[in-house]
Amino acid sequence: MASTSKTPAPEPTLYIDGKWTHAKQGHTRPIINPFDGSTITVIDEAGSDDALAAVTSAAHFFRTSAWPHQTCTERTPLLSRVADLLQRDKQIIAEIETRDTGKTLEESKVDVDDVTNVFRFYAQEANKLDTPKKIVSDVIPDTVESRTTHVPVGVCVLIAPWNYPLLQICWKVAPALATGNAVIIKPSEVTPLSTVHFVKLLVEAGAPVGSVQLLTAGGASVGPTLTEHADVDLVSFTGGLDTGRRIISSCATTVKRCTVELGGKNPNIVFADCDLDWAIDTVTTAVFLHSGQVCSSGARLIVEDSIADKLVAGVAERAQRIQMGNGMDPASETGPLVSAAHLSKVEAFVKLGKEEGAKLICGGARPDAKTHPELAKGFFFCPTIFDHCKRDMRIVQEETFGPILTVERFKDGDEEHAIFLANDTKYGLAGGVQSGDEGRARRVAKRLRHGTVWVNSYGSYTPAAEWGGFGMSGNGRELGSKGLDEYVETRHEWVETKPTPPGWFKGEGKVLVPAGGVKAKL
Repeated sequence: MASTSKTPAPEPTLYIDGKWTHAKQGHTRPIINPFDGSTITVIDEAGSDDALAAVTSAAHFFRTSAWPHQTCTERTPLLSRVADLLQRDKQIIAEIETRDTGKTLEESKVDVDDVTNVFRFYAQEANKLDTPKKIVSDVIPDTVESRTTHVPVGVCVLIAPWNYPLLQICWKVAPALATGNAVIIKPSEVTPLSTVHFVKLLVEAGAPVGSVQLLTAGGASVGPTLTEHADVDLVSFTGGLDTGRRIISSCATTVKRCTVELGGKNPNIVFADCDLDWAIDTVTTAVFLHSGQVCSSGARLIVEDSIADKLVAGVAERAQRIQMGNGMDPASETGPLVSAAHLSKVEAFVKLGKEEGAKLICGGARPDAKTHPELAKGFFFCPTIFDHCKRDMRIVQEETFGPILTVERFKDGDEEHAIFLANDTKYGLAGGVQSGDEGRARRVAKRLRHGTVWVNSYGSYTPAAEWGGFGMSGNGRELGSKGLDEYVETRHEWVETKPTPPGWFKGEGKVLVPAGGVKAKL
């Protein structure tokens, strides 16, 4: 990870209290292109004083503006304007995202389309919250209107990861703004550039001054100020397990709402009755898309014995033909890992897999510099497959977040063992079941303890369906109608239409005077 310095940023990348500004302490951070290690640009590195200014502005806005008191229907036209601007700048944003993350330009364009759909979905879905829910009960008097309404939570800190920076921040921003909150956006310090452009679009679309703040910084620079401050009402974090635990603990100090999505170690069960060529393609895509840097990546292949050898051989053959290269090159099928630090982490997992006794089938190293000199300066790592893995191996249980597939086998027809292996994880984000027998596939899928389960597919999602995990994959949900629930408080209103005196205290007792006290003067 690049270190900070005081090399001036060419333009300010902090957006605080309606103004683009440089970090108060003058610290900056270079942003590195993972394809060749070159510096793309230099951005501002916010500090605790910048974070405090952002919280102060957001809290003042939330307490004094009309924004949180408007209806969702009044606010959601902003989301529609943002969606239009995202499409207008689709090519620009995709190129920024590709240079920053290393992913292919085609993937980046898909990301822009996906987040556009998220904004358009919430521009419609949020309006449903405007209708109060009437509470009907035999014990409620006829003269009473009992109902529940929704009000915004308040100041929301939104923290996104480095693998899908634009996608993940938009999953949070769209419902948060639609429901009337003030947001403080903190992208990953590794890949912040598309988020900076996105905030410019929010401003252009007419987001009220104070409703949006942007801090570009490492977590250590601003994290404690944001998560511990009493004026912050919610923290939504997507990222690694260890960081998520620290954030949850930090939020507990002020008992603020905290939702986290912390990744997964996702099983992909393949039965022998699948079409082999289809299964090879599905398994390969599930694990090696974006060089495996996907929280829902199908990194654990759980395969029926009778096809295991053929399936693994087919995936290995396909994996070794994946065209790695510059994401800006249309010929590239996948790009590099995001950073030198992450490359070292993936290399450490490969070393661990060998030490644990897993059988290395292919990959396991960086591309050969003599054969592929064009990849030598980047953070590339060959698609890697470990066969004959055991369930207790760390390489099976821990999230590698790279192009590594582990293979576990189960006896023919032993659905119970396949289900056991698939659920044998502390995580529970996603999983897949592939079978030519749809009844079997549905039966097995129903028993998986994972937030998303794909049947005869892998990786697709829709903004209309909730996303989130079981176990240590986190809590809460993003997307869907439940994605709105994270950003609202539910308030019960009891309205008496024909008020009468309660008559509880009738005033017929003796006047009581406390010892040493005084009788009330009327």
